[in-house]
Amino acid sequence: MRRSYSFIGAVCLASLLPGTAFAHAFLDRAVPSVGTTVGTSPVELELTFTEDIVPAFSGVRVTGPSGAVAIGAPVFGPANSLHVRLLHALKPGAYMVSWHVVSVDTHRTQGTYKFTVAP
Repeated sequence: MRRSYSFIGAVCLASLLPGTAFAHAFLDRAVPSVGTTVGTSPVELELTFTEDIVPAFSGVRVTGPSGAVAIGAPVFGPANSLHVRLLHALKPGAYMVSWHVVSVDTHRTQGTYKFTVAP
């Protein structure tokens, strides 16, 4: 019985200790959407993340059938989104968006997604 009280006491004490948060900024949504086919070339890309991000350490790269796509400097919206202007209309084909961000708690994440421009 005494061992039970010790165990219960230890569990209660552990529950009072502060926990460590392990937050990471992951892609929440994108325009054009992940995996979609669009009828016309988008003018810009909009990426929204699950956590606030640090603009100085975040960016995007776009590649397509002809290689790298010319884009403008990222413009950061509300703390968890960024917008990238496409400098030229995209030709029909598949495009890969590669992103990397650092969340405000200093965790770095990266990822890719594809979308297609229809002929």
